[in-house]
Amino acid sequence: MATMDPLMTPLGQMLLEEITPVVMLISTPSVEEASRKNGLSFLQMLTPFCSFDNIDVPVRTASDQPYRLHKFKLRLFYASDVRRPDLKEAKEQLKQVISEAGEKEFPDSNSDLPEINLELSSSSEYENTPSWFRFLNKELVRVASFSDHEAFDHPVICLLAVSSKDEQPINRFVDFFNTNKLPSLLNDGSMDPKISKHYLLVHDNQDGPADRANKILTEMRSTFGSGDCSLLCINSSLEAPFKHQDNPWASYITNSSSSPTQDVGCFLNMDDIDEIKVLMQDLSSKHIIPNMEQTIRILNQQVSATRKGFRNQIKNLWWRKGKEDGADSLNGPVYNFNSIESQIRVLGDYAFMLRDYELALSNYRLISTDYKIDKAWKRYAGVQEMMGLTYFILDQSRKEAEYCMENAFNTYLKLGSLGQLNATRCGLWWIEMLKARDQYKEAATVYFRICGEDILHSAVMLEQASYCYLLSKPSMLRKYGFHLVLSGEQYKKCDQIKHAIRTYRCALSVFKGTTWNYINDHVHFHIGQWYASLGMYDVAVKHMTEILCCSHQSKTTQELFLGDFLHIVEKTGRTFEVTKLQLPVINISTLRVIYEDHRTFGSPSAANIREALWHSLEEEMLPSFSAAKTNWLELQSKLILKKHSQNVCVAGEAVKVTIEFKNPLQISIPISSVTLVCKYSASTDEVISNENESSMEKDNKVDHFRNMSSDNSSFMVSEVDFLLGGGETTMIQLSATPREEGTLEIIGVRWKLSGTIVGFYNFEMGQPKKNILKRRKTKHLPNEKFKFMVIKSIPKLQGSIHPLPGKAYAGDLRQLVLELRNPSEFPVKVPCLELRNPSQLV
Repeated sequence: MATMDPLMTPLGQMLLEEITPVVMLISTPSVEEASRKNGLSFLQMLTPFCSFDNIDVPVRTASDQPYRLHKFKLRLFYASDVRRPDLKEAKEQLKQVISEAGEKEFPDSNSDLPEINLELSSSSEYENTPSWFRFLNKELVRVASFSDHEAFDHPVICLLAVSSKDEQPINRFVDFFNTNKLPSLLNDGSMDPKISKHYLLVHDNQDGPADRANKILTEMRSTFGSGDCSLLCINSSLEAPFKHQDNPWASYITNSSSSPTQDVGCFLNMDDIDEIKVLMQDLSSKHIIPNMEQTIRILNQQVSATRKGFRNQIKNLWWRKGKEDGADSLNGPVYNFNSIESQIRVLGDYAFMLRDYELALSNYRLISTDYKIDKAWKRYAGVQEMMGLTYFILDQSRKEAEYCMENAFNTYLKLGSLGQLNATRCGLWWIEMLKARDQYKEAATVYFRICGEDILHSAVMLEQASYCYLLSKPSMLRKYGFHLVLSGEQYKKCDQIKHAIRTYRCALSVFKGTTWNYINDHVHFHIGQWYASLGMYDVAVKHMTEILCCSHQSKTTQELFLGDFLHIVEKTGRTFEVTKLQLPVINISTLRVIYEDHRTFGSPSAANIREALWHSLEEEMLPSFSAAKTNWLELQSKLILKKHSQNVCVAGEAVKVTIEFKNPLQISIPISSVTLVCKYSASTDEVISNENESSMEKDNKVDHFRNMSSDNSSFMVSEVDFLLGGGETTMIQLSATPREEGTLEIIGVRWKLSGTIVGFYNFEMGQPKKNILKRRKTKHLPNEKFKFMVIKSIPKLQGSIHPLPGKAYAGDLRQLVLELRNPSEFPVKVPCLELRNPSQLV
């Protein structure tokens, strides 16, 4: 694998977004009211401007060697949201995300099955997997936020926002921290309550000039210090709503207070936006980053003085060994924010967020042993997790990185429900680490381990695991398809029908064209049922027809498939037409066309006699047969057809077709209204114009199958009903009788199954072109045997032998008495025939 910057991988990008400093926001109702004019909360208004991709801030942490930050991000939260997410609320939120993705990703009913492109699967993962996976995984990571055992979610600063409309603004700023509504992290001793503060005065320009705001700002600076106070003016677009070419809030708004017709940010002009950008960039570069630097230097000095060095390590180890007899609880001992253990963890997390990864790793190692000895298992798992991520970013020992992630993951799992959310987060990061190194097969295994007991969660993890098998090198297609099916089953259990259909359809792309009949039947059957449950009966029937010809299944299963199929068709409330109905099976190789022409057969039995026998008779009648390879009747047909090689039939005389129907099932099926499908044209020249039409184009034109006119004044077709027993085969003869001159084409056969489903079979598509060419040695279309020129009459030759002896001897001469009639306009040349039996007694 080519060397890649770990921070440029999906995991690196995720860490740069999710492990970043937190800003706690507290605002007054007046501030929120001014923001809502733009369809935004105040936090939403600020959020798009908290990511900095083009800054240049020097940083010096524990060493004297400075480095520069060019990218930085802040995470904004209201004070009320700086808490562990409620598990029930989190599950509902995740369910909503998955449901919305199901609606968005649901395939169009007319779309083809997704194709598997193995060349594409070797490229970027995100070109091959559903886009909503990344969003969902981020939500799963965020569900485990604000834990008391880690410090990177602890707010580094509090942004206090008061409106210039508020009475006694200075008192409002002071009162913000004199309340019990502050986050529990600040009240329960998990973090230092002496958090840095920045005081922001918000002025709505629609309320008038900023004179009062400037006076308040002056008073704020004299009270809280000039460096910690700012003024933000918004809503400068007073007359007409401002139109934003690129809406910076579009991707951040999830639960906006805007109306459907309102333009988000409509009263914020470019000056307002620039002012917000400056505010947030100054907050980062002039307050947050310097404060974090100072905290790191102070904590590093304390830790070095008390914990680093051989003497301090021996002292700490000796002291901790005396605590081993303590109770072994899941939570372990409680560590206050000012304990040395908590300070080391804060030092490591701050260093990680400011990208001094070496300093972060050294402190994580230092505290890991302490937590293990103290049996503080959740804290131990958290530090191991961060060590694994730091090893990855430093691109150091891969073995150590994976060991730490697995150790953290297993430790979280041992905690049961207390560690489940963190185990999921750790597992997702571990998976991304494996993917970055093209270890997709190993990543799939981790997906299984984070499935958990929640069915919906399990469904998503199984689906993501399936794509890991697809992206493996070489691709493991069977495992990909199998785990898609497992995922679909789980989606169905939690009523995510559209996701179930989507995963099963993707699985069909693997099983299509294989001999895995049972899994194919399973997938098509369930897709059909699920589409029917959504009221999409047309698509449901399409899938159910794929499993009707299931001779490999048991009789019970065959009854189930056919019964469900008929039930779905019944729900449509109409006679359903299926162009490729597989029940019964039509044996196209048995197809015989019988009609009164130059190659007529006297009976169906005569039609089944080998062609070589007729050739031998023709050779006796015409000595030149072998050279000309024709007979006198064929010559007359060529005169009639002139340039066209086409069959000829007579109006009023039936063209008969015999074809075999087979029931592949073990149960009886009623077949009714079996009839030929014909197309008639009054012009005898129309056939020629269609000779260049491809067979594939003709296959798509099925209107003549469905739109059979009840007024067939030009031709008449026979109709047959019969019952096919289990495994039974029967030969059926059908006929079409033209009534007037023109062109008649027999296209296929049409029938009804159980009186409600109409099936079609296209004769043309059942006749391979190669075989036709090989037998006829001509360049006619595959269906030429089904096209007829209908004329009023044709020269007809009837004959009989008089007298008809019971025996004939060699050398005997018998006279052939012929009755000749030529009603047509074409001349007929009749040769003089003499029959002699040259052989022995016949």
